Amino acid sequence: MATLPQMTLNFNHQIKLSNDGGALSSDTGEFVFREFDEKINFSKTLAKHLHLKDERLFFLHSNIHLLRQKIYQTIAGYAQDDAADQLIDDPVFTRVIGTNHLASQPSLSRFYKRFDAQSIAQCHQANQELLDKIHSFRGSQALIFDLDSTHSDTYGHQESAAYNSHYGTVGFHPLVAFDGGTGDFLKAQLRPGNVYTSNGVVPFIQPLMEHYNEKFPSTTLFVRGDSGFAVPGLYELCEKESVYYIIRLKSNAILQQLAEEYHPSTSPSDITKTEVYYEETIYQAKSWDQPRKVIIYSVRPEGELLFTHSFFVTNLKEAFSPKAIVRSYQKRGTMENYIKEAKNGFKLDQMNSHSFQVNEAKMMVSLLAYNLTNWMRTLTFPKAQRNMQMETIRTRIIKVASKLVQSGRSLYFKMASSFVYQKFFWQVLNNIQNLQIE
Repeated sequence: MATLPQMTLNFNHQIKLSNDGGALSSDTGEFVFREFDEKINFSKTLAKHLHLKDERLFFLHSNIHLLRQKIYQTIAGYAQDDAADQLIDDPVFTRVIGTNHLASQPSLSRFYKRFDAQSIAQCHQANQELLDKIHSFRGSQALIFDLDSTHSDTYGHQESAAYNSHYGTVGFHPLVAFDGGTGDFLKAQLRPGNVYTSNGVVPFIQPLMEHYNEKFPSTTLFVRGDSGFAVPGLYELCEKESVYYIIRLKSNAILQQLAEEYHPSTSPSDITKTEVYYEETIYQAKSWDQPRKVIIYSVRPEGELLFTHSFFVTNLKEAFSPKAIVRSYQKRGTMENYIKEAKNGFKLDQMNSHSFQVNEAKMMVSLLAYNLTNWMRTLTFPKAQRNMQMETIRTRIIKVASKLVQSGRSLYFKMASSFVYQKFFWQVLNNIQNLQIE
């Protein structure tokens, strides 16, 4: 561990600073996450499913310990592998991971190289088992598959990185699915940067639909997607699997003509008022095998002369009004917040390896760290704090200073008496310990 010399502050020469305090940690709140981890069997589920092809003959750190270290470093805000070199003897991290010393940066970097397509699939299986447990505990009657794609910038010569004309930059183009109701990260797939939004969406989402239909037949499933996912194969899959969908359509001359028939762009009687209309019609594009219901959402904003029209294809029945269908689609806006949280809080878009497979493994670690946090946040935080973002969670729970004091049989982590958010900290920990989940 690097040690700075003692420094004297200019504004007060009596104050001396150094970082040689010994058995101290600034991340005591990691214990709260580890307590929740044990409550839902998070690490045990990962250990059950993940089996890497490990050719090491002698090693100090098992693969599950390395994975746990990466997840907990990410949660604490230390996503870079080389942060481990400073944390190597941290009294909190070593107890959380369950090792005498943390693995070094080279060990973490080599760990990722042991992943292949099979082990990444094993991570998805573990994530799905945990999702099922949380879904059963919540007793949710509906599950919303919110589909989207995002962009991950790359630098240098990285495998499968390519220019994406929509984002105007070079990188990858991951496909992601979140539960629109809970924010759970359902699935992610890393893709080359130049593929279209809907590329591979049917084989991506089909296993999820089949799984939930089989495992939770009483749960109502929905799919929402923007116009990038307006492909007949997705509609047909939803109809086959009895899944409801609302997908925005790209405008075309025929749809615009239909909308103009309902609400022609004539001079409004009162230009100071916004006009909004919801209509439904039956429409069949040339690529569709059958006619489908389309909702037309027409808006003439205050001060404007012309209507703008939006179009949504859906299989929702007559019980749902056109207005309710549009409102349901508009709630998909939370998807952008989930993606932003995964990127800013868990470095989902940190693709800095030359290997495409290593980058996908790193994306899986971010997904798992995100879900552990989201489950803890939604199940154990007070209701008013359940939308708290990761940076705030770090400030209020994780970044707590403590000193380790050892006795014969116990380890005492004595936290700072001046910790401002201690009431919240103890409430969350108490809620975790009282959580009854099988």
